[in-house]
Amino acid sequence: MWQLLLFNVTNGLIIGAFYVLMALGLSLILNLSNVINFAHGGFLVIGGYIAYTITPYIGFWGALLLAPPLTAVIGLLVERVLIRPLYGRDPLYSLLLTFGLAFMIEDGTRFIFGPQGKPVTIPAFLAQPLSNELFFITGYRLFMVAVVMIAVALLFCLLRYTRLGIRIRAGTLDLDTVAALGINVQMLRSLNFAVGIFLAGLSGVLAAGQLGLEPTMGTGLLMPSFIAIIVGGIGSLPGTLAGGLLIGVASGLTAVFFPAASEAVIYVMMAVVLLLRPRGLFGEEGMMS
Repeated sequence: MWQLLLFNVTNGLIIGAFYVLMALGLSLILNLSNVINFAHGGFLVIGGYIAYTITPYIGFWGALLLAPPLTAVIGLLVERVLIRPLYGRDPLYSLLLTFGLAFMIEDGTRFIFGPQGKPVTIPAFLAQPLSNELFFITGYRLFMVAVVMIAVALLFCLLRYTRLGIRIRAGTLDLDTVAALGINVQMLRSLNFAVGIFLAGLSGVLAAGQLGLEPTMGTGLLMPSFIAIIVGGIGSLPGTLAGGLLIGVASGLTAVFFPAASEAVIYVMMAVVLLLRPRGLFGEEGMMS
């Protein structure tokens, strides 16, 4: 029984790590630009397929280093051409745009790479389990958790200790004042968008090594990532981190006792949080209004 429990908790933590990376990127873009980026899962897919394409030439480690920034560059182009003209307008416009863009990315990857799943080769030593008893804990799973922890730590250092991060945090609170101080708000939004898309690309590479690739993989991670933001609290990056891990572990634990409810439980958690604390666990008053 303990092995089954540990197996599902481990799975929940791994999926929760993907939720965290996705949700942090979503939250960054939403907090500063007020854009509900439904194409975020599509950028995860782009990152994964870039890694799949370049891995035969530069190996897994090279793909891990190169695919996320390439995905961020694509995100910058999308932001500049499609999303920037919608700033200042009703958020519904950007929501509909990114919703359509998500379908375009999904169909585009299906057209280019086919509907069948694609494997991404990982180093052989990472595929080995820790022991016969803990066969479900592989080196790659531990590696993924370590990469997510490092990425989250670097993100919070960026936001706290760099000029760009301080401006992003200030713009989240009062973008008009930031603009009045002479800061290029358009560039700030673009760089912030690129950071969020970078996290999606990194999540795509890691997910490709664990789950394999398919055009619809981003869709399965997108809605739970939004739920992580709502549970943790809109406007709170630490809350988003906590929300992603909470719903991942809750889903894993529920799978032990009520497997059929393993997906529904995260929506139940969201409903309970909204009823008891509408601003989320760590959100600020008024962010949900």
